[in-house]
Amino acid sequence: MNEMHYQLDLLKAMNQKLTERERMYHVVCDSAVGASLYYSFERNQITTLGQWRDYFTFELHESKDFSLLLDAVDESDSPALRDVLFLEKTGQSTATAECRLKGTKTWLDFRVNVYYGEDGRPVDKVINISNITKFRIQNEELTYLAYYDGLTGLFNRNYFVRLLSEYVRNASEKNCVVSVMMIDLDDFHKINDGQGMVLGDELVQQFGCCLKEICEANDVIGCHLHTDVYLVAIYDPSGNRTMEKLHKEIQRRTHRPFKLSTGQELPVTFSAGVAEYPEAAHSAIELINCAEIMVFKSKAMGKNNIQYFNTLVLEEFLRTAELESKLKEAVFNHSFQMYYQPQYFTESRKLRGMEALIRWRDGNDSMISPSIFIPIAEKNGAIIPIGKWVVEQSVMQYARWRKCYGYPFVMSVNISALQYSSDDFVDSVMDVLRKYEVNPSEIELEITETILIEDFQTVYEKLKLLRNYGIRISLDDFGTGFSSLSYLKRLPIDTLKIDKSFIDTVLTDSATRVITDAIINMVKALGFESIAEGVEDKRQYEYLRTAGCDVIQGYLFGKPLSEDEVETLLASVR
Repeated sequence: MNEMHYQLDLLKAMNQKLTERERMYHVVCDSAVGASLYYSFERNQITTLGQWRDYFTFELHESKDFSLLLDAVDESDSPALRDVLFLEKTGQSTATAECRLKGTKTWLDFRVNVYYGEDGRPVDKVINISNITKFRIQNEELTYLAYYDGLTGLFNRNYFVRLLSEYVRNASEKNCVVSVMMIDLDDFHKINDGQGMVLGDELVQQFGCCLKEICEANDVIGCHLHTDVYLVAIYDPSGNRTMEKLHKEIQRRTHRPFKLSTGQELPVTFSAGVAEYPEAAHSAIELINCAEIMVFKSKAMGKNNIQYFNTLVLEEFLRTAELESKLKEAVFNHSFQMYYQPQYFTESRKLRGMEALIRWRDGNDSMISPSIFIPIAEKNGAIIPIGKWVVEQSVMQYARWRKCYGYPFVMSVNISALQYSSDDFVDSVMDVLRKYEVNPSEIELEITETILIEDFQTVYEKLKLLRNYGIRISLDDFGTGFSSLSYLKRLPIDTLKIDKSFIDTVLTDSATRVITDAIINMVKALGFESIAEGVEDKRQYEYLRTAGCDVIQGYLFGKPLSEDEVETLLASVR
């Protein structure tokens, strides 16, 4: 009897222990994040645990009910989930599948573990289910950022280059063509500066979205490279899938102004450059570079057009790039020389002055024309240090000659628009004159009409200040730009130079003679001094003398002279 009581107490204790353990397992499962499913192969029985009801409205009881899970997920994910749910058919022990619940944005991760007996048959199966929606969204966002531009929805630069490289690789194997077009919005900096960066970005976005629609419709890839620059690539262009057709379609779509959120409408034009594999280049980066060079050409041709790759244009660009690199080195090392072309009074033929002219010999001892390197210097900003060097060298040399030879003449120095626009320009010029103790009235600054275009009032104030100091002002290349008589009557200038293009044809073209006579008479009436540059023929000189031109400059009386040659000239006129 005691033995029976003992056995009963033992059973009660064991049952209590099992009940406590079962309760512990239920508490753990219920508090766990996610849901779990246990399947016994022997009993063909399914037990659901944890947060099952948070995910599903149905219950699973036996193996055939797994079909309910397959119906609960998106059709595209169903095959992968089926392989995981019946993993024992492959003999594997563990596998996972990520599936989206049908009709929702919820993503679930199914992790399956199958346990086998000693005979190799499956015994138990555990399926852990967790909500991975947050991680999927984050992953999709990261994936989007890895491949797409957040502003326009086009491919970003890195992914575009990757795709273009694949295009080129496939084209090399299949002997095909790959076309790349770069698109640059015209005068975008004016919009960005004038309207603000926010509206500038909105314009970039609208144009990019327009380009995206066109690319998707034509089965081509597009990219937002940076700021207002885009790229488009076509693999094996043919039919309507050509850059010419695409360019026309973009022009058609952008014919109407873009309407911004402020209600403002902005008309947009763009310049485009096209390069093709294998004609232009043999790699993705080289293709993009060649297309960019064609964009530069398009801009130079007046904007709002398209330019196709041309070997001559590429060679010209490379020469310019090489020259620009050499120019930077020359600026650093002051590898320039000054020449001086004499100016003579027309009637007396006495020396009136010298025009200071910069010359540059590169490392190969080749003379580079100012007409070539000055525009490059103005474009990259090198003209500022070059201009300061020219002013200082010219004034310093003039001071030395004035002291040595005592002959009074005018030293004319050319000033670029960029140099003149510097805030400290007037002060820097006066500092040089004081440094070398030169009388301001013996220095003449030559300006061109382009200086007047940007901000006439600011230009006028500076000219007036220079004149108050006693410096002479000469308006150079008159008649070749946007000449305005209203400018002339208001400008504080002393001298007007008639451009060489008039002098070249003054004897052969009656219209040129009429204009030249009118300029000389007008200058005389305004009280200015007239200088004709580029006089190379004695008949030209006689005509200008008769017409009343005050000063002659040109090869007829003197070519540009080196410092030694100027000293010889000054010694002879003392």
